[in-house]
Amino acid sequence: MMKLKKVFILPACLGFLCAAGVVFALDDTAAYKSCKYCGMDRTKFSHSRTLVTYDDGTVVGTCSIHCAAVELALNIDKTPTSIEVGDYNTRKLIDASKAFWVVGGDKPGVMTKRAKWAFESREDADAFVKANGGGISSYDEAIKGSYEDMYADTNMIRERRKMKMMKVKAIMEQQGHKCE
Repeated sequence: MMKLKKVFILPACLGFLCAAGVVFALDDTAAYKSCKYCGMDRTKFSHSRTLVTYDDGTVVGTCSIHCAAVELALNIDKTPTSIEVGDYNTRKLIDASKAFWVVGGDKPGVMTKRAKWAFESREDADAFVKANGGGISSYDEAIKGSYEDMYADTNMIRERRKMKMMKVKAIMEQQGHKCE
């Protein structure tokens, strides 16, 4: 009877542990909660997040293709083995190079003036373009666009942060706090 229990319990436990491991592995937002470069919440921006895995085993999570471009530029000597991106609709991680990218359109982008969104299916990308504008692109075109937009995007981010700090300072001063 004891051997019979081991025969059933051991595989059940192993199966549970494997399933738990798969669930944890899929939850990259738990492992990499905020973007390494801008600090944005990757769960909140799971529709635009990226996950870069390098050949040395290191993994970096960012909030957007903009911050992924920063990561890739700063780590020129490391070779990415995988670049995944959140599908705009499902928020599921997909292979960035196989995604259908929409560049531009009316919907504001994440960390960029010119939006770049990834879709697993061409139909979803086409529907997004029909509703919001933009054009269908490849990953190579989208990442190239991120590099081309970097100067303007960096200035935009700096200006937004400056305005936010001015608002915080004004609120603090209204509450009687001295701000220098």
